[in-house]
Amino acid sequence: MAFTMHSHSGQFCPGHAKDQLEDIVLHAIKVGYKTIGLTEHMPRTDLADLYPEELTPSPEASLASLAPRHTHYLTEALRLREKYAPQIHILIAFEGEWIRSSYGALIRSLAADPAVDYFIGSIHHTRGIPIDFDAAMYAQAVTACGGTEEGLFEAYFDEQCEMLREVRPRVVGHFDLVRLFSAAPGRELRKEWRGVWERVVRNLEVVRGYGGWLECNTSGLRKGLEEAYPKREIAEEWVRMGGRFTFGDDSHGVAQVGTNYARGLEYLEGMGVTELWTLERREVGGGEAELVEKSVSIEEFRASLRLEWT
Repeated sequence: MAFTMHSHSGQFCPGHAKDQLEDIVLHAIKVGYKTIGLTEHMPRTDLADLYPEELTPSPEASLASLAPRHTHYLTEALRLREKYAPQIHILIAFEGEWIRSSYGALIRSLAADPAVDYFIGSIHHTRGIPIDFDAAMYAQAVTACGGTEEGLFEAYFDEQCEMLREVRPRVVGHFDLVRLFSAAPGRELRKEWRGVWERVVRNLEVVRGYGGWLECNTSGLRKGLEEAYPKREIAEEWVRMGGRFTFGDDSHGVAQVGTNYARGLEYLEGMGVTELWTLERREVGGGEAELVEKSVSIEEFRASLRLEWT
């Protein structure tokens, strides 16, 4: 029973992704997914948080469009859930944007919508600066954190810890995204940056404490990293703790659905992981549904895929 718990469309992430949301769902069915979590980015509320492509023709217009777009997204997601229910199980979610602590209240408010099944807790900014947009912005974030990558990593995991404690996401997105533009993304944190590693372990313990899941996110592989998120030493520590993994392609268009799934599954199996976790909506009567955690063996996951395993 293959699935993704992390996906995006160009319809609701214009300039950031490609393709209509319905086309994403149709392609997910084609490649053998049995469940897809729709996780468009949540709206932001400050002009300072817009990305470069959102600044034209008008930053104010771009910012004003974000909340209505989220409402439209939920409406479309509900339509698609009903339309394709016989073919695929659709979960409706969003990717949280913890840019600063003031976003916590908005994340909780959006998560309370009855249409929303879960949300992904993600950090894309440190000190308010995007860390995964391009190398130039990453360098700005390094400067804002004292001028060293070690300082940036420490700040990133401190802000992540605040997010984890405040909103307790069921799914923690790309746990170590901060390494994407690092000069040495494969650096052994445990040996080289003791303070960073202590923060990593602390954050994993927080997630384990409230019962959250780490996603094995294969997008890092298509962006040139040698390992999926999280990197091996972090994943091994999570396994040692008895933590659970979910799985996601973090696709930003039809072409990325299922990208590097073979490598991601093999990566987890190499650490002794045999099962992945997802959610299932079950009707309880009166139009109500409950969410149930569901374990899927990697063997079963792989068997349902119809991908070219290259």
